Amino acid sequence: MRTYQCIVCSNEYTVRINRFVCDCGGVLCLTPAKALFDVEKIDSGIWSLFRYHHALPLPSPREWSKLTLGEGMTPLVPVKDHPNVYFKMDYLMPTGSFKDRGAVMLVAKAVELGAKAIVQDSSGNAGASVAAYAARASIPCEIFVPASTSSQKTQQIRAYGAKLTLVDGSREDTARAALQAALEPGVFYASHVYNPYFHEGTKTYVYEVFEQLGGALPDTFIVPVGNGTLLLGIYQGLQDLKDSGLIEMLPRIVAVQSAHCSPIHNRIHKKDQVEAFSPTHAEGIAIADPKRIEQILNALRQTGGTSILAPEDKIIPCKESLSLEGIYVEPTTAATLAAYLSHQYLFSKRETIVIPMCGSGLKK
Repeated sequence: MRTYQCIVCSNEYTVRINRFVCDCGGVLCLTPAKALFDVEKIDSGIWSLFRYHHALPLPSPREWSKLTLGEGMTPLVPVKDHPNVYFKMDYLMPTGSFKDRGAVMLVAKAVELGAKAIVQDSSGNAGASVAAYAARASIPCEIFVPASTSSQKTQQIRAYGAKLTLVDGSREDTARAALQAALEPGVFYASHVYNPYFHEGTKTYVYEVFEQLGGALPDTFIVPVGNGTLLLGIYQGLQDLKDSGLIEMLPRIVAVQSAHCSPIHNRIHKKDQVEAFSPTHAEGIAIADPKRIEQILNALRQTGGTSILAPEDKIIPCKESLSLEGIYVEPTTAATLAAYLSHQYLFSKRETIVIPMCGSGLKK
């Protein structure tokens, strides 16, 4: 049975409802899995991420089959005028963002542990995802979001029947409010930041790309990074494929941050004098203090990766140009493309690249 393990002091804990951080304050990961990814075990009759159930830490099929909304299996679309570059269309998920990959795993774990209620904090997309799957599981849910969250996102959360709590202040203030609520007995903290089961869902992004490219991977994954929930899932998926003997080398991961909020980029490029963070169109990655920053930096080091910035004045023009190609995404997603287009000199023309389209434009 897998357990939680602290990334700071290595203490291990049994997975239970009220455990989401180490006693030392460190964030938790999961101890390594025994089940390896096996192409022969892909359940091709299932058209969701649960086609990989053999490689996921899941309860009985009867339980997760009640939760699925068809998440995953999003298209891989060639980018116009950019040979060898693909968009992974995760904004076509049931709630309109890639966060459905992790949210379904969190709620599946909450059901398995017998949770009486779920709380979660978010800048919007993860909250909507958790609210949707909590509704699917018939578990009461409270979502904490910053008071500045777009009305489209808050309306979506309310539509799923969740209690919505608006918090004045920063994203970090919102997390603190949710952490307090999570201390109540029987409450499962479905945090995409603290709970490592979220990465068990986002790692399927890599499994799908591997299938879609005919048993191969791109040279580079470009990934927007705030708390690193997609990046860390991608890194875990890559490790799974390598441990299974399906790849020899890990593709490079390139992290994208907003030029107005870039703590990871500042660490990578050793910036001594850092400007104060300021508002950005890319609100989904505007995280000043990512709790898993050391894991993110390690993933970038291990893959020979780096970070690039999205120029603020390029984000909305990129959003508009994507719309004119039939791809309607929110500004945070457009920021990833803006960063790539502004740093094309870092990539060779022969390099195969996958870029996620993470969130729907209907949310902003």
